[in-house]
Amino acid sequence: MKGIRWIVLAVIIFASFVAYVLRTNFSIVSETMMHDLGMNEYQLGMIFSAFAAGYAFFQFPGGILGDKFGPRYTITAIAVIWSVLTVVTAAIPGSDVWATGTIVTALIATRFLVGVSHAPFFPVTIGGTIEQWFPVKQWGLPNGLSSTGLTLGAAATAPIVVWLMASYGWRGALLITAPAGLLAALAYHWYVRDDPAGHPHITAAELEFIRSDRPPADAPIEKGSWKLALKDRNILLITISYFCMNYVFYLFFNWFFFYLVDVREFSASDAGLFTAAQWILGAIGATVGGFGCDLLVRKLGIRRGTRYQTMMALILSGAFLYVGATSENVIVTVVMLCCSFGFTQLTEAPMWVATMGVAGRHSQVATGVLNTGGNLPGIIGGLMVPAIALRFSWPVAIASGSVFAFIGAFLWLFIRADEPMAETTT
Repeated sequence: MKGIRWIVLAVIIFASFVAYVLRTNFSIVSETMMHDLGMNEYQLGMIFSAFAAGYAFFQFPGGILGDKFGPRYTITAIAVIWSVLTVVTAAIPGSDVWATGTIVTALIATRFLVGVSHAPFFPVTIGGTIEQWFPVKQWGLPNGLSSTGLTLGAAATAPIVVWLMASYGWRGALLITAPAGLLAALAYHWYVRDDPAGHPHITAAELEFIRSDRPPADAPIEKGSWKLALKDRNILLITISYFCMNYVFYLFFNWFFFYLVDVREFSASDAGLFTAAQWILGAIGATVGGFGCDLLVRKLGIRRGTRYQTMMALILSGAFLYVGATSENVIVTVVMLCCSFGFTQLTEAPMWVATMGVAGRHSQVATGVLNTGGNLPGIIGGLMVPAIALRFSWPVAIASGSVFAFIGAFLWLFIRADEPMAETTT
């Protein structure tokens, strides 16, 4: 039996890597860009929130887009758009041409569109491609490894973009990374197929294995199936927990590099290395989380397997975050914060596997709902974190994530991932 599904997964991981290069590069250049363009921290927070707004609000439409056009064409199209918008960001004029208010408005609009174009990626690749290409008992590892791709992409971005900025400025750094989206589009369109049966190299044995532990998909996806996900108690509880976890995630995604440079006064090169370390720990967490999720689901079932892993990871993430935020020792702070982020990534596989387990053949739409709710903290946190920091202090702003982590863990006491959602809207 050939492992074509694993090559398909490798393409997904590569595309995930590129996706995070082309969304994280802005977080790395933002500190330099803010000073260059005459902006302040709150204006930068508004720009961060604009990306999160586009990303959150178009998760659900992104899942519908994947249903309509299929993962192959959807991912190809949006990856091309990533490159175009990266170039547009680099081309926004400076304060010698535009007023600061105009610059901020243009960046808000551009980052919103960047968020929109990235939004379909995970609902389509996980709820679509992985759901179709892997048997249910192997969903955890591909989910974890797709998150590994994104964290490695972010890890590579920090030191590389810092180096590019030193040589070519922040605009040059964006322009040099922009073509990566075209490579991802080419790879996905060339190798991935929406239905495994349509791949020219798939064998009958592998196709049988992929379909071995799922009911036959002899019924079409019902129109209005998004209503099923919005009405389902378990989908909504998982989504709220994902919201809580991603509040912590966006603390790091938006503010970690900025915090190290502007608050803790690290050099840009040192901050880049620490930021890379944070994402590498995230990659380890995502990979271990994928393996662990599959193991626990096989041994304990999907309800307890996903519950135990997610609760443990969120509790530890919240504890490390609190210690890191309140410590006066800068090394302890950096180590604890990096560990906190690593544990957030242990939750990715069980969160998505639980959603897919509940949703079944409606997974693309249900994971769109999951990622919509899960990314709303990017909007809220982008505005709330600098506001808390200005009103109280940066340690208080960072420690606020601990509260969300603990709430997210608590919700899993009530989640039953082995309860399928209704199959009809009536």
